[in-house]
Amino acid sequence: MDGISIAGLGKGFGGAQVLRGVSLGVAAGEFVALLGPSGCGKSTLLRCIAGIERPDSGSIRIGGREVTGLRPSQRDVAMVFQSYALYPHLTVEENVAVPLAMRRLNAAQRLPLIGALLPGTRAARDSITRDVRGAAEALGLGPMLSRRPGQLSGGQRQRVALARAIVRRPAAFLMDEPLSNLDASLRVQTRREIVAIHKAAGVATVYVTHDQSEALTMADRVAVMQAGEILQIAPPAEIYADPQDLRVATFIGSPRINTLDAEADVDGVLRVAGQAVGMRVSGTGPMTLALRPEDLQLAGAGLPAMLEGVEFLGESLLVHLRHAALGTPLVLRLAPEDRETLPPEGEITLRFPFGRALVFNGLGRRVPVHALSPEATTLV
Repeated sequence: MDGISIAGLGKGFGGAQVLRGVSLGVAAGEFVALLGPSGCGKSTLLRCIAGIERPDSGSIRIGGREVTGLRPSQRDVAMVFQSYALYPHLTVEENVAVPLAMRRLNAAQRLPLIGALLPGTRAARDSITRDVRGAAEALGLGPMLSRRPGQLSGGQRQRVALARAIVRRPAAFLMDEPLSNLDASLRVQTRREIVAIHKAAGVATVYVTHDQSEALTMADRVAVMQAGEILQIAPPAEIYADPQDLRVATFIGSPRINTLDAEADVDGVLRVAGQAVGMRVSGTGPMTLALRPEDLQLAGAGLPAMLEGVEFLGESLLVHLRHAALGTPLVLRLAPEDRETLPPEGEITLRFPFGRALVFNGLGRRVPVHALSPEATTLV
């Protein structure tokens, strides 16, 4: 396929396996976010794609070419790092021009004095200047072309790094947590710019992040990684609403998804603390019932919980509870005007829509759920 194709990639360091047979396809023009906690292998995977690390097994294809054994310079990829990696003694214009100068000028043409006198140098440098200024204007760097990195803010430096990547028009963009050094408001602005750059370039993009808000808002698909494996790859809405692994369900979402220990009897009827919750599952034995905070509802009867506190977030309330029998903490999300419906203290009961309930077996894999009554739309 065009874009990026990874098959069975394995990589270890000092006896520790960091990547475990990772396979991933990124179509031309697609934006895929690698999302996971620190140490899960996502940056190592990106460095293998770039050629900075050599995998122990598996293969990598970029733009239809086998590149597993090629040097980074032969792979036609542009990488943006967390640390910017700018040359401090060069101006913004000169930093952005570096990859083009290396490609379009030979060693003699790059010499400071004599290079300008050689045939073809002027035309090549004029084309470099046009492309550099076009990339700089796209990122709002036009007035800063003569400045050096030390005269720029963190956000401006990151834009220079992005301009240097896009000016090459590579076969693929690789981005390793490029926004982690920026403050919150600048991250929101810059992530929109990155998405716009990606759409304009139309090339495969792999974006590494531990920030789920970045992954969910920017990517066409999100690949959730843990312990050197891709647990699930799907569009953001599907990753959130339809996780196939308990580790994906608990990693995605803020606040964290509520999880309750459950048991399926010989008939598959699901019970929490001995109380049937109105559904049958495939399988028997220990299960986990998972519910997003926004899917819990106050009710006259249902799951018993003790009220522990309320957090006001402006657009919503987070109600902290504890299951009365299990002692498991729960979080309920409400609209601010619903605060009046909460008792000042004591026990309340909760219900949840049947269609929003997620159930996982003892191995952490999703299992099918069926309502005990065909008419049931809500579990209580």
